[in-house]
Amino acid sequence: MAKPETKIITCIGCPSGCEMTVTKIGDTFQVEGNQCKRGEKYAIEEFTAPKRILTTTLQVKNGVLPLIPVRTDKPIPKERLFDCMKYLSSIIVPAPIKMGQILVKNVLGLNANIIASRDLDKK
Repeated sequence: MAKPETKIITCIGCPSGCEMTVTKIGDTFQVEGNQCKRGEKYAIEEFTAPKRILTTTLQVKNGVLPLIPVRTDKPIPKERLFDCMKYLSSIIVPAPIKMGQILVKNVLGLNANIIASRDLDKK
């Protein structure tokens, strides 16, 4: 019989911020402390394959500002955040830039794009 694994996870699925206990026994999960089904789904995903939206900045060439805030357009595996940050530190994008514009497609093959979080005019 498989040994149970347990983690305490704080849900970010809604403003309640439930503290949940997730126990994995074999291939089954038991979630306690959630107030809604979204919490249960979030807890299992966070236990098995945590993902995050990456927010950072990119260097800008010929912009009114030297950096632009950017983010991924979908969550990426948590363990790949620093790989992405390292890669993006070498990227320079030309101004002008529009909010929502894709600046890096399919970053590191993760099926997520890096998009601008604001407009930025050219000098």
